[in-house]
Amino acid sequence: MNEPGLPKVHLDRARLRHLLTAMLRIRRFEEKCFELYQTEKIRGFMHLYDGEEAVSVGVIEALRPDDAIVATYREHGQALARGISMNALMAEMYGKLEGCCRGRGGSMHVFDAATRFYGGNAIVGGGLPLAVGTALGDKMLGRNSMTACFFGDGAVDEGSFHESLNLAALWKLPVLFVCENNHYAMGMAVERAEADADIAHKAVAYHMPGLTVDGMDVVAVEVAARRAAAQVRETGVPYLLECNTYRYRAHSMFDAQGYRERAEIETWRQRDPILRMRAWLAETGMLHAEEIDRIEAEIAAEIDTAVAFAEAGTLEDVDDLERFTIMDRVPQ
Repeated sequence: MNEPGLPKVHLDRARLRHLLTAMLRIRRFEEKCFELYQTEKIRGFMHLYDGEEAVSVGVIEALRPDDAIVATYREHGQALARGISMNALMAEMYGKLEGCCRGRGGSMHVFDAATRFYGGNAIVGGGLPLAVGTALGDKMLGRNSMTACFFGDGAVDEGSFHESLNLAALWKLPVLFVCENNHYAMGMAVERAEADADIAHKAVAYHMPGLTVDGMDVVAVEVAARRAAAQVRETGVPYLLECNTYRYRAHSMFDAQGYRERAEIETWRQRDPILRMRAWLAETGMLHAEEIDRIEAEIAAEIDTAVAFAEAGTLEDVDDLERFTIMDRVPQ
């Protein structure tokens, strides 16, 4: 499961169990969110991540606690992989005060300063300049931290992508740019939007290294991310990592997804990162079915606890709705 020429990751039994568990937590959490959305317990916009779990888990395994993360509106996976509690995340989805953003962020704007998780950003490409600013701040403060910036292939069409890569390269900022290339910017196939669909190749224009990796293989992603992170820390030069992945569900809960055939989705499901890893673990005898069943049971219990926590949470008082806004600072 390692790509040739990349550094190896030590794959003992405990590590493999950890990687599988991390992906399963994301998948099962989102399945529950889908169910809760259908019953209107979760409202507003929601963008699900199932199929892409190997990217968030693999990349975040290569980061340190003092590194920063900037994500997109499809950020539940990164939030869980980073260590934001499932209770706080589910309460945020419910719009409850006990959520990580007091219920004000919802699905698209998850934020947690304690883990340096700086969003959740609803604007396509909006996180890219924020990541450049975060890395600049760390550099000016003399920190040996880097910023990982997740974005989709659709963001590559935005001016902020090119401006951000240019500034990061010009100022030698420690940014790991991670393109989660799920091959559709909303309903537009990447081949119809990009004159050069090789996104990692775009790094050449900004004199930074770029690499494409199989985003459906968690170990391959981690190996590539560790290589990229080590290079960023050593040289201070940013890095563009393209992870080829796929989302099984629609762009959002409001998307009829008439732009792709069901057969295409099923073809990608044959490369599912969780199924591939489970099959590999069974083949090597590293984890048996009984242990995987125990992992599933533990995750199911964690999700039940998170839902109960969110259900029992409190809504913000109407009188407090202008707190933390510009109106909160306007003299009355």
